[in-house]
Amino acid sequence: MSGDSRKPSNGTSSPGRSTQHAAPLKSRVPVAKTPKVYVGGEFIRSESGRTYPLKGGDGNFFANIPLCTRKDLRNAVEAAAKAGAAWAKRTPYNRAQIVYRLAEMLESRSDEMAAAISGPSGVSPAVARREVAAAVDRLIYYAGWADKFEQVLGNTNPVSGPFFNFTVVEPVGIVGVIVDDGSPLLALISQVAPVIVSGNAVVVLASEQHPYPAIVLGEMLATSDLPGGVVNILTGQRKELVPTFATHTHIRGLDAVVGAAEKKELALGAAESVKRLRARSSEQVIDWFSESAQSVYEIRNFIEFKTTWHPIGA
Repeated sequence: MSGDSRKPSNGTSSPGRSTQHAAPLKSRVPVAKTPKVYVGGEFIRSESGRTYPLKGGDGNFFANIPLCTRKDLRNAVEAAAKAGAAWAKRTPYNRAQIVYRLAEMLESRSDEMAAAISGPSGVSPAVARREVAAAVDRLIYYAGWADKFEQVLGNTNPVSGPFFNFTVVEPVGIVGVIVDDGSPLLALISQVAPVIVSGNAVVVLASEQHPYPAIVLGEMLATSDLPGGVVNILTGQRKELVPTFATHTHIRGLDAVVGAAEKKELALGAAESVKRLRARSSEQVIDWFSESAQSVYEIRNFIEFKTTWHPIGA
């Protein structure tokens, strides 16, 4: 009888084959993300170590958000001051490239950002995706203006004499941005993009109610070509940080969407520290999706105009 017809007996196994069954997966506690704020190109916890709980759209706990203090704001202003001068010296074309690249990154990670919007806020995924798409388009819009706004807003002035007279534009420096709670990502992009394309640095206070998209945006900024410190993102309570935004002398401009009491406090502080202020009421719904929410004149709000005389033939 040729061959071996013997079969493995019960309880034995053929070569290369195991009879051990995989152990059933045990239930596990998921590893929760620890959100951090983005300041000076680094991810930091609040200086105080405090946090506040953020609940998801289902009412359950979502994440602990850093509760930034006035010290965190002052540190962010220092980081913006260090990065601002070099950013202002970059060519407008290079700033356009960097902002456009950020739009590309946001587009490629749109699902992640949409989840960051819909998860905590409870809006539908479709609404969240629409907001992300609008934010991408807004970045591209301002990237397109980066090397063109000076030709539109500047001027060659006619004079009666052998002189050239030019009006040129320059960034004001460090601008504070307090983000609208409505459309937390699109509002942030709409308020920040026109400020940075002209060479300003920014310190942002994210939406108090919906801060998570700003945290995820900070993670994208960290891997983008935007130099660390040009955009600094804080989270926390407006009542703690608005007074310092208003009176900090190194903050040269403010773009804020706030309540009536905060608007008055910002106006008084801005007058005392001599800074530009654009304050809009959070009690009025702003349609950030509208065409009117983007304009070259949004860039004009935080640039300075300087006039230069030059003799002809010299």
